[in-house]
Amino acid sequence: MSIICNACPRKCNSERSADGDKHGFCRYGTLPVVARASLHFWEEPCISGDKGSGTVFFSGCNLKCVYCQNETISHGGTGKPVTIQRLREIFYELYEKGAHNINLVTPTHFVKAVAEALEDAPPIPIVYNCGGYESVETLKMLDGKIQIYLTDMKYADNTVADKYSSAPDYFEVCRDAVAEMYRQTGDYVIDDNGIMQRGVIIRHLVLPDNLQNTFGVIDCVKEMFPHEGQVLFSLMSQFTPVIKDTPFEELHRTLTAEEYEKAEHYLFDSGIEDGFLQELDSAEKQYIPDFDLSGV
Repeated sequence: MSIICNACPRKCNSERSADGDKHGFCRYGTLPVVARASLHFWEEPCISGDKGSGTVFFSGCNLKCVYCQNETISHGGTGKPVTIQRLREIFYELYEKGAHNINLVTPTHFVKAVAEALEDAPPIPIVYNCGGYESVETLKMLDGKIQIYLTDMKYADNTVADKYSSAPDYFEVCRDAVAEMYRQTGDYVIDDNGIMQRGVIIRHLVLPDNLQNTFGVIDCVKEMFPHEGQVLFSLMSQFTPVIKDTPFEELHRTLTAEEYEKAEHYLFDSGIEDGFLQELDSAEKQYIPDFDLSGV
């Protein structure tokens, strides 16, 4: 059985079947393809905690950024197709290992299967971990099934979004998606053990030679969420140049200390106080998981 897919903002109108259809931007069928399922300790502290986040890495992506640190699964196709029943079993296996949450990484193009698997979900928060390029209509399918949205806001400048991610409407799409995410979850909630139970975390990865884009993202978050206690903002320094054949010379290096310091100062001056900063030495390949089908 196949479906005509318009799940993400690209609206490919592509016919996708369970055994895989190579049309459309994502180049995947409707059955989820998973590259790794394991306890993960390198998310924000309120997600990873001391027991780990039960992370399910899906293969493929609806963005395929030219600098993706997970390019072996987002671009390369590493992964194993699983049934909806098996996906649900994976969720429970991670729960039984003590995971603080179930963390769905780049699930957008498998959203219908994910929603079905979550009809019977473990009694811990479900995290939707995405690139921010989400359709509001699709997000509404997840209302009540997702407790935490861990979303990127990659770009405030659509010229940069088009250049690196072929998404010339990224900013408006992401802004509307984040508003819907917040509508669903409300203000963030962290329990007495420091573990997030509900809410939105907005991540932004600072890119080399793109500080104005970062400043625009910070301005947008401050405008959308002017009050303390609404969302968490995570400013990330971990850009790692893993794709060597990109034509963009600025992406062949990590951030400089001066670049990240300017981003930090702009964030401090904005008045945003709820969130996280990364150390500059986070830009290491050792933080990229081994996508070896563990737990699949």
